[in-house]
Amino acid sequence: MKNINLEYFIAKRITSSQETKRSISNSVLKIAVSAVAVGMAVMIITISIVTGFKNEIYKKIIGFRSHITIKNRDVNITYETIPVHRNQEFYPNIVNHEGIKHIQVYATKPGIIKTKTEIQGIVLKGIDTDFDWSFFKENLVSGELFTVEKNKKSNKIIISKSLSNLLNIKINDKLTVFFVQSPPRIRVFNVSGIFDTGMEELDKTFAICDIKHIQSLNNWDKENEELVSGFEIFINKFSELDKITKNVKNDLGSIISKDGTMLDVSNFRKQYPAIIDWLSLSDLNVKVILSLMIIVAMLNMISGLLIIIIERTSMIGILKALGAENFKIQKIFIYYGIHLIGKGLILGNIIGILILLIQKYFGIITLDPKTYYVDTVPVNLDIVYLVLLNIGTMIITALSLLFPAMLISKINPSRVIKFE
Repeated sequence: MKNINLEYFIAKRITSSQETKRSISNSVLKIAVSAVAVGMAVMIITISIVTGFKNEIYKKIIGFRSHITIKNRDVNITYETIPVHRNQEFYPNIVNHEGIKHIQVYATKPGIIKTKTEIQGIVLKGIDTDFDWSFFKENLVSGELFTVEKNKKSNKIIISKSLSNLLNIKINDKLTVFFVQSPPRIRVFNVSGIFDTGMEELDKTFAICDIKHIQSLNNWDKENEELVSGFEIFINKFSELDKITKNVKNDLGSIISKDGTMLDVSNFRKQYPAIIDWLSLSDLNVKVILSLMIIVAMLNMISGLLIIIIERTSMIGILKALGAENFKIQKIFIYYGIHLIGKGLILGNIIGILILLIQKYFGIITLDPKTYYVDTVPVNLDIVYLVLLNIGTMIITALSLLFPAMLISKINPSRVIKFE
């Protein structure tokens, strides 16, 4: 004969019985299940939006810079850099290391854009044939990207929408940039594309051009165009940033290039500590919201189970009189409570995920990009977060059921049956 879990069987009967559905506790239990559902939905929405917002900000800033930078170890913190040689043992083979997605060279130089009515400072970022255009492809609003060729200098440049509006510059217009050096120099570029990332400060700061212009302006072209400002490394997972940065430092050994130049390895956290601290504040908000939602769900489940136990005192008394142990009777109500929690979690997941999907694909809730750097509320639906959140909530809420279940040991069967 097949073994039957008697406690689970009784819990199912209580769940489906008409007496339970007509009882006073039914309304309380509906409220408890609703509290779990609302709490779960709020937690899913909170985590998805906060992580989505952080990912978008990281993605935008890293699109302009990189996760990890290798450059000359000097005290110069401006965009006028001391060059390093392109020919390094780690370039480009470092992409074969675990977690590293891409490496590219770059060069930067500050300049001044002058039109008939406006003057604006700018930083030209020179790129080479190894440049990853994916970030700017996503944020290009008009025009087209240009191609960097090995033996031919391109006069094309892409600028931001903010800069375009500020200086009244359009696609195919000429853009004159002045460089304060000895002797002063001028370069005339042709605007091929306009991008808009929503990060206004960075948008106004950077423009993308052929690296050969920077090398020529700095007289680096005398070295057969082998001198660059540094190397940019992109990784697969931002969470592994510190680990991969340490690995890169170890791989470079003493971090001295062939020509004796000392190299420095820094990452996003070191370059933008204020942004990291700002985004870290959102983690505290998430923790507070999660804690409050779980506490509310626990309290509602405890109160609901207490009422059920009080309503079922006669059943508890009969079971005890028949020889059932306190622990076995407690299991009946814990099973019942877990069933209610499961209903709440399923309902909460449906509500939360549905709301997020609507926002993700239709962008109903909009934001001011000047304040939040994004034009709609970003959504990050990560299955790992969803699974961990459901498991954690189920465990914590289920453990809270032990407290009302302890009341069963206090029920005296003789008194209960006598009053019946």
